[in-house]
Amino acid sequence: QVQLVESGGGLVQAGGSLRLSCAASRGTFSRYAFGWFRQAPGKEREFVAAIGWPGDVTYYAGSVKGRFTISADNAKNTVYLQMNSLKPEDTAVYYCAGGLARKFYSAISYYAGSQYNSWGQGTQVTVSS
Repeated sequence: QVQLVESGGGLVQAGGSLRLSCAASRGTFSRYAFGWFRQAPGKEREFVAAIGWPGDVTYYAGSVKGRFTISADNAKNTVYLQMNSLKPEDTAVYYCAGGLARKFYSAISYYAGSQYNSWGQGTQVTVSS
């Protein structure tokens, strides 16, 4: 299992930006696909974005498409989520998740939390109105 640690959360005003980082354990980065999920109090866990290989394919929830960008830096073993034009409804704990790349055999597989077997501790994002 890949070990994951998120950072970058915080309090931001609506319309502002944050960049979340997910640092993965060394030596295994290229074997995994990565996703970002979020969960607000009293709400179900929600898929946000994912990135997989080859070709650095990316996927986004409709609610964040055009505002959020997922990317990866292999040299740093880090996945990022750039969040722009933040809205109060983006407030949630954001989790980074990793799963063996070979398990992601279709586009829909990236949206399922069950495809990921490693999860970070989460980082709080709060967007004020």
